[in-house]
Amino acid sequence: MWSLLQIFNALTPKDAGSEKIARDLAYGAEPRQKLDIYAPRNPSGPLPVVFFIYGGSWMDGDRHNYDFAGRALAALGYVTVVADYRLLPEVEYPAFLDDCFMALKWVEATISEFGGDSSRIGLMGHSAGAYNAIMLALHPNYLAQSTITKSVRCVVGLSGPYDFFPFDGKITMRTFGAVPNPRDTQPIEHVRNTAAPMFLATGDKDGLVYPRNTVALAKRLRGVGVTVEEKHYPQLGHPQTLIALSRPGRRMAPVLDDVAKFLDSNLKV
Repeated sequence: MWSLLQIFNALTPKDAGSEKIARDLAYGAEPRQKLDIYAPRNPSGPLPVVFFIYGGSWMDGDRHNYDFAGRALAALGYVTVVADYRLLPEVEYPAFLDDCFMALKWVEATISEFGGDSSRIGLMGHSAGAYNAIMLALHPNYLAQSTITKSVRCVVGLSGPYDFFPFDGKITMRTFGAVPNPRDTQPIEHVRNTAAPMFLATGDKDGLVYPRNTVALAKRLRGVGVTVEEKHYPQLGHPQTLIALSRPGRRMAPVLDDVAKFLDSNLKV
């Protein structure tokens, strides 16, 4: 049975200024360790890169349902990568983060073959994908211990959970309830003053991942001197910050325009 997102992706018109240039590329040996790449049509010179991580409560998701997002970001002038990663119950925390980091390292090593500039990478995610992106940027096990740190110039988080301990919902209990050190799972606990600039956005009508997550992380980052742009979209709920990237969804709120300005200021310099 098709999901609503699968139907939406299939039916929504895509940005004509971009195309999928590679599909089903393996960044690891597991079946879900594959990615697709999008780019502008007729690109000129090595282009900056956006590494987009989709959500799905860490137990659902398929990169093929995000063509609309990949094409939208590529049309802005970015080589855009959308990767699958292993999910619950096949794996537990932090394996899904490890997969995303493995894919990101593959991008740094290989994206030049597809017209991308590996020294100018932006991380971006929605919902659980925003959590993954922020954790890669902040947790000491990932970018902080890798040479890729200098390549990741900025991070975009849309409607992400960043400060949700103690766990009080089915999703968070299922995903993080058995972790020996639960506070280690919280992005807000790993804020550091060397973090890349961040764009954090939320819909004020979000009843799944409450806007307080964005407010709290942005405040903590500012407190240590990290550049943060915090955006609130009063009329949007949880999925709408993602849907607003699509051509028909852009009338709801200027999410794509705001993201584009942030990415341009950090990657096209």
